[in-house]
Amino acid sequence: MGRGKLRIYLGAAPGVGKTYAMLSEAHRRVERGTDCVVAFVEHHNRPRTEVMLHGLEQLPRRELEYRGSLFTEMDVDAVLGRAPAVALVDELAHTNIPGSRNAKRWQDVEELLAAGIDVVSTVNIQHLESLGDVVESITGVRQRETVPDEVVRRADQIELVDMSPQALRRRMAHGNIYKSDKVDAALSNYFRPGNLTALRELALLWVADRVDEYLTEYRTDHRVSKIWGSRERIVVGLTGGPEGRTLIRRAARLAEKGAGGEVMAVYIARSDGLTSASPKELAVQRTLVEDLGGTFHHVVGDDIPASLLDFARGVNATQIVLGSSRRKTWQYMFGPGVGATVARESGSDLDVHIVTHDEVAKGRGLPVARGARLGRSRIIWGWIVGVGGPVVLALLLNTVDLGLANDMLLFLTVTVAAALLGGLYPALASAAFGSLLLNYYYTPPLHRLTIADPKNIVAIAIFVGVAVSVASVVDLAARRTHQAARLRAESEILSFLAGSVLRGETSLEALLERVRETFGMESVALLERESDVDPWTCAGSVGPRPLVERPEDADVDMPVGDHMALALSGRVLPASDRRVLAAFAAQAAVVLDRQRLQHEADQAKELAEGNRIRTALLAAVSHDLRTPLAGIKAAVSSLRSDDVAWSEEDQAELLEGIEDGADRLDHLVGNLLDMSRLQTGTVTPLIREIDLDEVVPMALGGVPEDSVELEIPESLPMVAVDAGLLERAVANLVENAVKYSPADELVLVSASAMADRVEMRVVDRGPGVPDEAKDRIFAPFQRYGDAPRGTGVGLGLAVARGFAEAMGGTLNAEDTPGGGLTMVLTLRAVDSRPDLTTAVPAAERQAS
Repeated sequence: MGRGKLRIYLGAAPGVGKTYAMLSEAHRRVERGTDCVVAFVEHHNRPRTEVMLHGLEQLPRRELEYRGSLFTEMDVDAVLGRAPAVALVDELAHTNIPGSRNAKRWQDVEELLAAGIDVVSTVNIQHLESLGDVVESITGVRQRETVPDEVVRRADQIELVDMSPQALRRRMAHGNIYKSDKVDAALSNYFRPGNLTALRELALLWVADRVDEYLTEYRTDHRVSKIWGSRERIVVGLTGGPEGRTLIRRAARLAEKGAGGEVMAVYIARSDGLTSASPKELAVQRTLVEDLGGTFHHVVGDDIPASLLDFARGVNATQIVLGSSRRKTWQYMFGPGVGATVARESGSDLDVHIVTHDEVAKGRGLPVARGARLGRSRIIWGWIVGVGGPVVLALLLNTVDLGLANDMLLFLTVTVAAALLGGLYPALASAAFGSLLLNYYYTPPLHRLTIADPKNIVAIAIFVGVAVSVASVVDLAARRTHQAARLRAESEILSFLAGSVLRGETSLEALLERVRETFGMESVALLERESDVDPWTCAGSVGPRPLVERPEDADVDMPVGDHMALALSGRVLPASDRRVLAAFAAQAAVVLDRQRLQHEADQAKELAEGNRIRTALLAAVSHDLRTPLAGIKAAVSSLRSDDVAWSEEDQAELLEGIEDGADRLDHLVGNLLDMSRLQTGTVTPLIREIDLDEVVPMALGGVPEDSVELEIPESLPMVAVDAGLLERAVANLVENAVKYSPADELVLVSASAMADRVEMRVVDRGPGVPDEAKDRIFAPFQRYGDAPRGTGVGLGLAVARGFAEAMGGTLNAEDTPGGGLTMVLTLRAVDSRPDLTTAVPAAERQAS
């Protein structure tokens, strides 16, 4: 059975109609005869959505008890047992109730897909993991429920459910999304027009990027080289000259004129060594293009215009921006230049912009020629001159008699010209053909291929020797120029590679992508294995259909050590490129080792932290827990002793001591267990809407009744918290404040509303804490000042802060005016957060 297909309805905000669209699709499939069931759909008491459930088979939900309440979740086993063709699963980013089969609903969906069941689901753009920081900066709300981007990207179909902010706000005002008592708060906070517009843009751009990935994959699979102008991609050709900054800014302005425009700056390292590229200037231009939101690419190419056009067509660019040539007028005799060539060969699918700048016609640092190798046009002209030149010269000399010496000098001139243009072989052909013509037409006996005078033999031999010598010198110079240029190109690539290390670019995928771009490959993969007999595994890859089985099957195989290899697919590289490729391969191995070492270091750090916690726990058990145990044991032993007749007062005092010791044990053990839960990350808050005056009084049971003063206004908005965690956090804060407050001073517990949050303050009049120690008191197993060990293990404040952060709040210490310490607990107000997204039962959440 094959894997099921996943279809996702993506929305920008709650209420845009994702669930409605999903149910409409379900009705269409049922009408076509498809076996479609509702595995889990939450209508949030929206009448129109609830009506859409009629006529669809709904599977029973699984009931789970958590902290005394009963909740329902999707029953994965029931869906697998029913085995429908299509299952509807709402709210892909939902966090399941503790005790469920999986922690997240998207993991439930993965099980259904693996079983061959097609799934239709929904998700909002704010729940994508990579956009958490962006959404928080826009809305001020941190999304606690997220789904990995890769899960959504792997979907077979993604359909955007779009709605304008004005229409969505009208739906909200009409009561079609939230209940009437929440509408005003929602419209003035999360559902502000600016927030909705920004979220809508995020959704549109994310889907556009996904569509672009599909398009790139399709073009690669079908080998489509023609540019499809689906979006504006502007390629900037850089030479490393000072005009590059002007070109980048111009391209950025062009990109701003079209939605979703993208700027890609590319520097092509020429193998002819004729570009005066400054590494410092290239670094500045790289920073500039990245600051403007573009990307920088470094490519090797012998033919600059062809390489630039190949790159542009490879990335499906629509425009190319080039600078006007810096060559002087006389230098155009060597060719039309890169700009004119690119414009001529770009065709109708690429627009070429030639941008003027301050460096126009000021000359280059190096002479301009066609190439380090003798280019094709030069070789052709060399053969034309070498073969056709002697014929034309012979026809001209037949009309005038200049003498054998002059005739030989003229033929030698043609041979030297052929050598200068085409190198060795055209020159040899010219020398051989010219010597035959000299012998036949101008050396007695005429019109015969014989030589009567021995002096003429010497002259012709000298003629051939000079021709061969000049041609050899020209050919050797061309080879040396090519070698020097090749080394220069390699040094530029290696310099760029070293610079990436200094810049801290340690991503293996980024390095492999750089290899793919540099050598113009389709895909690159880094393969490794444990030994010579073990199978190869892929440590990282980029590009479509990378080779992940055997490096020997790749177009290019570059071994790295004994059990690692870089496999490239796309074309066969010349041997001269393998030296640079070897440097890339070695760097890839180093990057992979660094990533693994960093991972091991992180694990070692976690182990060290765990060892520190365990050591502190042992210390706490060895002393702090033994003290109340010793007191309890002594009191019990005394009461059971037959040698002493205890009075009722003494018995009551001993029993009170037993009770106090048991309470201390309960408190210490509770803090130890809470700290271990925080350290292992197993605290899963059940966020609900509550009033502070329901929880705070319950947290004061562990302190004397006359030691705390409460000021909790009834007008405070409700807060989104876990009641149990909040009670424990407040109890620890109050107990800590009472412990350090003077006996005649009350601890003040007050609360107030501040914009979109509620601040609760626990104020004492104790000795206070200096600024440098305010953060340290929240570390586990820390006591401040002269607090004796018997007063606790130093976990109360650490647990309180951990619980506060688990609920999405903060806990900080401030100085109390007039002396003392104030603990400030900040919580989220419900009125500013209509879309609660933390481990809340679906029936109680305000999400779509």
